[in-house]
Amino acid sequence: MTMAITSSPVLMQLAGLAKRFGDQHALSDISFTVNAGEVLGLIGPNGAGKTTLMQAIAGTLPTDAGHILWRGIPLPLPRRRQFLFYLPDGVRPWEDQYVARVTELFAAIYGRSQAVLAQTIHSLGLAPVLRKRVVELSKGYARRLLLALALLTPQPLLLMDEPFDGFDLRQTRDIMNVLREVAGAGRTLVLAIHQLRDAARVCDRFVLLAEGRVRGVGTLAQLRAQAGTPASDLEDVFLALT
Repeated sequence: MTMAITSSPVLMQLAGLAKRFGDQHALSDISFTVNAGEVLGLIGPNGAGKTTLMQAIAGTLPTDAGHILWRGIPLPLPRRRQFLFYLPDGVRPWEDQYVARVTELFAAIYGRSQAVLAQTIHSLGLAPVLRKRVVELSKGYARRLLLALALLTPQPLLLMDEPFDGFDLRQTRDIMNVLREVAGAGRTLVLAIHQLRDAARVCDRFVLLAEGRVRGVGTLAQLRAQAGTPASDLEDVFLALT
């Protein structure tokens, strides 16, 4: 697996993001950078704040404090859709429509050619279900459809919540290869993942989240150094730092 160059320029910077729900601090002082062309993993167990953070970055959830910079310039809510596309977990768009119709609609909206549409469908293995309605899809194929829609968008940064949910081991590897190719072509991916083995195989760098706080940021080697465990895997590093 070819990793992104660590000296890539900073694409987006989060500074002091915070979110409360009543007395609960869902996010506390979240600060880190996203480098151009990398696959960055938001890592943590269920309840760590990954989805809340994704929603805050995308602008679908207002924050109580902090700000986001895009290439060093403040990125207000009305402009985020120009640069970010957020793929949430567990949604099924246009359930009564056929898969072919939904993908064609997205391709038309964003001016994608038939060749690009065909390649996207092929890379994500959607051909067997093109004549099915979205509501009829299995969990795995519904996830493939969502990934296809994300890849048809033009925004330079993709936010994906649990992109491997619903896939077996072989399917997960195939999707990882697709996402690595997307990053290799110049797009930047931020993936919220709770399975640490999956994250270790696909991500260039990691943001470790626990209880709404950042506990570590960096490559696996950098996190190992921070934890003082030079031979540990990502799971052991996460446990050491959280």
